[in-house]
Amino acid sequence: MIDLMAIARTEHDGGDLFGLLATLYQPSPVKPAEFPEAVVWQGGTHDGTVRPIVHALTDAFALLGTIAAIDILGLPFYAIPMWAQYRHDTKLAPLAWFGNMPFTSIKWSTAGDAYVNDGTGQKVVVMGKSGNAPLRTQAGVFCNVRAYGPITVVRCMPCLPYSQNRSAFRVDNKTGIIHSEMDTPGVQMAYASRLFLKMVHETGRLGRVAMKPTQAMEDGINAGLLSWLLTGTRFEIGRTYAVDGYVEHREAVDRIIALLPADFKAGMEAWGGRIEQHIADTNYGLLVWDLIEKRDCIVLATDLDGDRLTDLLADISDPLRAFSGMVAKQLGQAVDTGELWRAMGYTTGNGRDMPSIMHRLNGPPIHEQTLGSADAMLLRLLDGDESLGGTKQPYDPRIHFVLIRNAYLEANPENKVLRQWLDQVLATFDTVYGTNRPGFLEGYQALKQAITPWGR
Repeated sequence: MIDLMAIARTEHDGGDLFGLLATLYQPSPVKPAEFPEAVVWQGGTHDGTVRPIVHALTDAFALLGTIAAIDILGLPFYAIPMWAQYRHDTKLAPLAWFGNMPFTSIKWSTAGDAYVNDGTGQKVVVMGKSGNAPLRTQAGVFCNVRAYGPITVVRCMPCLPYSQNRSAFRVDNKTGIIHSEMDTPGVQMAYASRLFLKMVHETGRLGRVAMKPTQAMEDGINAGLLSWLLTGTRFEIGRTYAVDGYVEHREAVDRIIALLPADFKAGMEAWGGRIEQHIADTNYGLLVWDLIEKRDCIVLATDLDGDRLTDLLADISDPLRAFSGMVAKQLGQAVDTGELWRAMGYTTGNGRDMPSIMHRLNGPPIHEQTLGSADAMLLRLLDGDESLGGTKQPYDPRIHFVLIRNAYLEANPENKVLRQWLDQVLATFDTVYGTNRPGFLEGYQALKQAITPWGR
């Protein structure tokens, strides 16, 4: 058994977490290209039957949950130390190490404004905040894909309407006007648009485009790229932008096209499906209707609008459920709105179960999951009262096993034995946890006893 409490105390007290974890795992001979100095650990059974995945060892319960799960499973893995203090001390170097490992990977996102020691005994906000933005740059991420109920959002990254370069920001001392340069890399947009069209073609879902080509030149060029990609395909275009972005911005779009591989559109002449083009803001209302009417669709958006759209999806189900209860009460009925929601065929919760997959220009995707209350849960564990006097349930680590399962199956799509084994692991987990959720440490011990690790 791993002493998870010792790990939790060491992290919380600012102890030698690196030294402690280095005793659990072996140094790996596998290094990311161009980073021979990278710290890479490995564990599990590397017997050649399963392609490993990479874990980012981040913070709090994201760290503890990962360590517990990989110990229980025994599958082959690589791990990069990446918790807040270590990221800060190494000036974000682990982000480049992790982002350039040529394996399917898992990155947990925790609180972005963590305080760390600055080396002189003072507390400062961790460099790079959550590390997500610099990680995406280092890893060559061009988009992330978030599926939630019937709706999937393809969000191009960075493609922001403001620069990520802090030095580019200026505030006029006379007017107070904030100036920044735009930052919308067209190559990433081209890759994201192609992935969007591929997904629409392969799934048969409705494709929605969320841009503002009439209000922002960047989105005019983005729409022009999409127009170029659609040319020569079998896609049916329903609602379309009044002005063709490729006609309006041909010279700028052609400069981007010249940077793409010569075979970038190879095979697309056979792709088809239905595409609807809307001003970005319109999609907020449309997606509410899509969710209510259970309409399967895929949405293409730039980073800022894509972030807002996924926030909407994460937040909208709770108000819809609450409103259904208000309507029922008005009609003289008391209903369990959660049960009513499920009985009507809806599957969305409240956003904490929304997965995210970051796609890289080179290399397999990075699976990303947010654990927003990781710090609070760690404190409850250390205080010895995970349930806060019975007002809350202990932490449910099932999402760790689900995320790990998805990553291994993506990395090993033809391994039927692995799939069956992972399915059995989840069934065993559900039996152990059942209706009376154990405490985190008790659950870890019970799962260790109930699950035989891979390769043993």
